Amino acid sequence: MSETSETETKETPPAPSPASELEAQLAAAKQEAAANYDRYARAVADLENFRKRTLREKEELRLFAASGLMEDVIPILDNLALGLAAARQQTEGKAIVDGVGLVLEQFKSTLARHGLKELNPAGEQFDPNFHECISHQPSPDVAEEKVMQVVRPGYTLNGRLLRPASVIVSSGPAKAAAT
Repeated sequence: MSETSETETKETPPAPSPASELEAQLAAAKQEAAANYDRYARAVADLENFRKRTLREKEELRLFAASGLMEDVIPILDNLALGLAAARQQTEGKAIVDGVGLVLEQFKSTLARHGLKELNPAGEQFDPNFHECISHQPSPDVAEEKVMQVVRPGYTLNGRLLRPASVIVSSGPAKAAAT
């Protein structure tokens, strides 16, 4: 009989206790809850980032939606200003010159209300981010790397450069020729 009792103990594993089974289920449930909470927190953060990005893109679209129109209008401003400058050189037609000048100023102020700003950097330090140097000229009156003359004004739309100002930059006083 002793053989039978030995085989019985070897063959049948001990039955798990109900408490250890419950503890295992509780640990598995806690692990699943932590994973679900992590996914939830990530989804909330992604949604918040999406909301912020959408608002930022919407505001940028609002600010720069008219950039194509403004780029097309800038040459008209240039031509109107050139025509006005030529008309001012004439002695006749002062009333017409004054009228066109008022229209030009009204046109500029209307565009300025929509974010278009004229860059007229005469006397300022040359900045390649906003100015296009078309020439360097020596000048005893203007310091080196300062804008001497604005050939064509530049424009920005709500802080974004649409066209750089074309300028002539001083190279400082003329250097004496080597003898």
